[in-house]
Amino acid sequence: MATEEVNKPPSLPSYPQMIVNAIEALNDKNGSNKTSISKYIESQYGDLPAGHTTLLSHHLNRMKETGELIFWKNNYMKADPNAPPRRGRGRPPKSKDPLPPGVVLSPARPRGRPPKDPNAPPKSPKPKVASGTGKPRGRPRKMARPAGGIGGSSTTTMVAAVRPRGRPPKVKASALTEANSGLGKVESEV
Repeated sequence: MATEEVNKPPSLPSYPQMIVNAIEALNDKNGSNKTSISKYIESQYGDLPAGHTTLLSHHLNRMKETGELIFWKNNYMKADPNAPPRRGRGRPPKSKDPLPPGVVLSPARPRGRPPKDPNAPPKSPKPKVASGTGKPRGRPRKMARPAGGIGGSSTTTMVAAVRPRGRPPKVKASALTEANSGLGKVESEV
């Protein structure tokens, strides 16, 4: 039994206590960063558990959330109860003044265009202003070609152009070679 007590490492204080001791011992006015706290704890308490860095990070975050430590510019420092709270970047939020009793707020206006009033009298339509020339506006419509030619009969019917729109299709190479070979025969005969 005596040998077990001798071989047993001395008990370590809790991590929050070690962290507070390290910050007090380092005594930096801007606080101490995580690596300096870790190095101090390793130098003071030699035999640390295997997951020391993980445990240290966990306890630092927990102490920061509970308000025991203040995290400012990547440094941890003890919270001073008399110090004013530090402001972050940006514009501070507006302070909300409490309303005096008996004041009732109107509901917020909904977004979008308000609906038309069904009881409102109908508006009279605006009179159209006539243009001076009397011609219709815009490009004139295409006229269809007469079927009977230019000097056709008076009863010719109007037929729309049959040619399709766009670029004409490519001529195939086989059709070109046949046309060229036909020309060659004609030239050789002459």
